[in-house]
Amino acid sequence: MSIDLNLLKAERDKLKDSLRETEAELRRLEADLKACRQREIQVKREIEALATLIDISESRESKPENG
Repeated sequence: MSIDLNLLKAERDKLKDSLRETEAELRRLEADLKACRQREIQVKREIEALATLIDISESRESKPENG
């Protein structure tokens, strides 16, 4: 039983194409993940800033006025 060389080459080429597509998809997903992480960091910073403003506001409200 002989193996058809052209069939093997065709299969190899299909696998190479599939690999290229997979690698391209991986790059897109990594870019999306990076963007999501950047949004996460930004939201956390905004939350922290608002928490600080709330703390400042609450501390001003709780202090008795000297007037």
